[in-house]
Amino acid sequence: MRRLLFIAAIAALTCVSAIASAPAPVNDAAIANASPARLLSDYRLFLDAGARTPNARVIGYALNTALYSDGALKFRYVYVPEGAQAEYNADGVFAFPIGTVLVKTFAIAADMRQPNENVRFIETRLLIRREAGWVALPYVWNEAQTEAQLSVVGADAPISFTDEDGAAIALDWAVPNVNDCRGCHARNGEIVPIGPSARNLNDGDQLHGWAAAGVLNRAPEDAPRVPDAYDPASGTLEARARAYLDVNCAHCHNPAGPAHTSGLDLSWAQTDPALWGVRKRPVAAGRGSAGYEFSIEPGHPERSILLSRMESTDPGVMMPELGRQLRDERALALMRDWIASMDAAGRSAAP
Repeated sequence: MRRLLFIAAIAALTCVSAIASAPAPVNDAAIANASPARLLSDYRLFLDAGARTPNARVIGYALNTALYSDGALKFRYVYVPEGAQAEYNADGVFAFPIGTVLVKTFAIAADMRQPNENVRFIETRLLIRREAGWVALPYVWNEAQTEAQLSVVGADAPISFTDEDGAAIALDWAVPNVNDCRGCHARNGEIVPIGPSARNLNDGDQLHGWAAAGVLNRAPEDAPRVPDAYDPASGTLEARARAYLDVNCAHCHNPAGPAHTSGLDLSWAQTDPALWGVRKRPVAAGRGSAGYEFSIEPGHPERSILLSRMESTDPGVMMPELGRQLRDERALALMRDWIASMDAAGRSAAP
């Protein structure tokens, strides 16, 4: 009898020890709190202080074509509370439930030709779905890479690295303040996510992975898909150019976006080349037009306002106007090829 009691006691202690050593779940109370947490770690989205190992139900993801941010690495995660699911939407960003957190960490490697070595986190941006809507919160990483702290006023972070072409780059990384986030994430005046849509997550595995993990209610086999803008094997030249514009420009240049007055609609669903800018004159002439007549002049990238503004690093001229200081050389090459290949109607027959 004593032996049985001893075994039962040991089993109970083992059970208690296992419970005690199990990692604490994501802090839903901190997510729901109207006052944002001071430290990123307070949300318990990650199991380690350096935010490299996600907690349960925090799922990493990537986009087929991603927003350019001065060549920075990006680590994306989604968290959906237990018992809740995002609702699939074929046309736009999924409908995420209250308590969802979208996480994006910006980082650089000392040498971007070796992106998995000597990686430094700069900032982590959270989009939290509350009852009243989405809230954007920037967290800035310390030098020791052990914690990120909320900075509602933004910050400047000096960074230096070697880029993919071997050039030495040094700049002051601008962490946006909470109001700056509206510059890209506003739709009809409300903050919304940009990236996690069916077309940009559909790489053959991710949508099914989200559904299998219970964070997405369904993953249809006929889900739309945009190509990787820089992979010729993933789509035609026109499709790849439009995928770039959809992610990098259309969050502003659409009928409900902050730049709706431009008359451009660069979203993936738009099929009218005139609304992409083909033979479209600028709404307001100014130095941003560089003296050219059309946003896109078919066959003439050198006379197209769209390309000129992408080439510029002048804050009063460049596009996108937020989130970059450097030229995206790969995108510029893509746009030159696309515009050069256009016929008079703005269509490209190039593969």
